[in-house]
Amino acid sequence: MKFELEQKDLEAIATGVVDQLRPLLKNTSGTDVDDTIFTVESLSEYLHVSEQWVYERVQLKEVPYAKVGKFLRFKKKVIDKWLDEQTTPAVNPLTRRLKMARGTGYA
Repeated sequence: MKFELEQKDLEAIATGVVDQLRPLLKNTSGTDVDDTIFTVESLSEYLHVSEQWVYERVQLKEVPYAKVGKFLRFKKKVIDKWLDEQTTPAVNPLTRRLKMARGTGYA
């Protein structure tokens, strides 16, 4: 049986494979593909907090950071790991239906 693919089909397959593998790929230096470095301003935007909040957490040494001269810098992969460590697990997961107040329109 002979099967022929057009160029656009091959490109679609290749794009799909790359998209699936991208999270697993490493660059030649052995570090993650996303080596984003945040400033105080960009970190505050990323975390949706104020710049003042970032400065306070740095002063209290609650958030991981690096100093480049007098400038604060934050690695995205380190911040993401720190965020994962801040997650509070549910103590009592829902095991039954919640009762709704009358007149809410919900069943």
